[in-house]
Amino acid sequence: MNAVSSTAKSLSRRQFLKLSAVTAGAAALAGVQASAMAASTGVKPGSTPAMLIDISRCVGCSNCQRSCIAANNLHPTSEQLQGLSAQTFTVVQRYDFEGGNTRFVKRQCMHCLDAACASACPVSALYKTEAGPIAYRPDRCLGCRYCMVSCPFNIPRFEWNKGLTPEIRKCMFCIERQEAGQLPACAENCPTGALKVGTREELLREAHARIAAHPRFYVDHVYGEHEAGGTSMLYISDVPFALLGFRTDVTTRPIPAYTWDVMSKLPWVVGGLAAVLTGASIYTRKRNGAHHDDTPPWERPEAGG
Repeated sequence: MNAVSSTAKSLSRRQFLKLSAVTAGAAALAGVQASAMAASTGVKPGSTPAMLIDISRCVGCSNCQRSCIAANNLHPTSEQLQGLSAQTFTVVQRYDFEGGNTRFVKRQCMHCLDAACASACPVSALYKTEAGPIAYRPDRCLGCRYCMVSCPFNIPRFEWNKGLTPEIRKCMFCIERQEAGQLPACAENCPTGALKVGTREELLREAHARIAAHPRFYVDHVYGEHEAGGTSMLYISDVPFALLGFRTDVTTRPIPAYTWDVMSKLPWVVGGLAAVLTGASIYTRKRNGAHHDDTPPWERPEAGG
């Protein structure tokens, strides 16, 4: 009880309840995949691909959203365009303030350095790539949606139109484009320089340099530097983040670390759920006609690479 109580004190009530809900899935991962911490690849946080989003430079043109839709061959309805969905991986939200001031915020997967979604997935359908971004293997997915419950930023979306072949949808940071030496589609088509892509280390230096150069303009905080243990999407702003819909109660400790704390106290869960989820995974692959293949799509022979 002491360990669990300590964990609860470090997290908000809402976060702790969410983590408790996915503990069973993460526990099964220990039996199937070695441990809940197996989601990490060991990639150095400083060298992982990242994006700096300067809210003060965004004019709300939505080029990033349109480019994302085209690059990922998405087909959103007018309603889905209003927020993140299975057919909308990037969205620009508008915030109006007194005096006619308006700010626009680009939303997408935050690509956490130690991702709760990947850790909570019992079959590693969501996983951290060697390069760093969080990607997805649809042939493994059980449709359990533990990833949706565990994400502190409420990012993954479920494709309801594929009930018999469950699929989780979200931004993949244009992995294939980056592998080909291209920029993510959203950044390539930003006309104002609000989006900048580079390594996380260099972008953090850039972010702090901009803040230091204009201390009366920018909020003295880089959102994503420490939230949830650090993310690859980094934000700077001239308006307090709380006024722009950002969660300000997110722990700075990696979410999977809390899951592991709870899971280690419930070893009796692991054996039974591991067997159940292993069987479910095998059934899902057979049903989808998919075979086990850990090779990323862009490295397979049919990709022509």
